[in-house]
Amino acid sequence: MGQADFLDEPPHSEHLTEYDRAHFATYLRLLDAEADAAHWAEAVRIIFGLDPEQQPDRAQHVHQTHLARAHWMTENGYRDLLRSAYH
Repeated sequence: MGQADFLDEPPHSEHLTEYDRAHFATYLRLLDAEADAAHWAEAVRIIFGLDPEQQPDRAQHVHQTHLARAHWMTENGYRDLLRSAYH
């Protein structure tokens, strides 16, 4: 994933967005990295292609906001996915 493929922060919405759909695999990778206790800097380097040493604030922000959205998907967003599968 290159820098042009993602925003610094996912769009805020109470519902599933096109961005969420496009980055579903990214969210899964973040959740997997978290479950494996990977350091955030390693995860952001591998998943987003960002260098946390050159852009520490941006890299951490990208990681935190996307991980938060990934958690939202597991708690709320999945409902929209399920609904759309049956319509």
